[in-house]
Amino acid sequence: MKVLEAQFVTSAVDARGIPADGIPHIALVGRSNVGKSTVINALVRSPLARTSAAAGKTRLANLYRVSVDGGAGGAGRWSVYLADLPGYGYARGGSDSVIELARIAAAYFEDADATRRERSSTARYRVAGVLHLVDSRHPGLAPDIEAANWLDATGLTRVLVATKIDKLSRAERAKNLGELERKLGMAALPISARGGEGLDDLWRLIANLSRQP
Repeated sequence: MKVLEAQFVTSAVDARGIPADGIPHIALVGRSNVGKSTVINALVRSPLARTSAAAGKTRLANLYRVSVDGGAGGAGRWSVYLADLPGYGYARGGSDSVIELARIAAAYFEDADATRRERSSTARYRVAGVLHLVDSRHPGLAPDIEAANWLDATGLTRVLVATKIDKLSRAERAKNLGELERKLGMAALPISARGGEGLDDLWRLIANLSRQP
């Protein structure tokens, strides 16, 4: 699998700002500072998405269009949007900011949920899957559990991805991955954006989701 092109498209504040061009979306959801932007950069091997050590920086739904050759389903060029949604669990600016971030994310998924159900000519876009990113060092946090339950209620395909796995010892890794599976309802794919572990598996997963009819 080869990344042919990757570019930032837009920062959308509601569903009207999201491209309706038939290219499937893979949404990245997670607590603030879990590493969504870093994972995107690691996947495309380019400093495409802005990153910050300060939590709460991503305030909009940021859309990145990626064109890829090969992968699941055989050879050939295909495209996908990686949608970096606002992080939950923290927001600079107090409770009003939390409400605003929740509103943006809800608008994105509500419109996508209608698309999934109707498959009509009025559908705006299709979310092929949701990558639920969690910090492998902190398994089973209440905000992650709440987000998992909310995402599962949408009916969309959720995949659990454990970031920063390189920061754990072998014993900590086994313990924390087991805890994540127990509390969040599925086994997590462990990845390291810095070291590259799991990124090929993550691309295969994205390809499988995106290239489904």
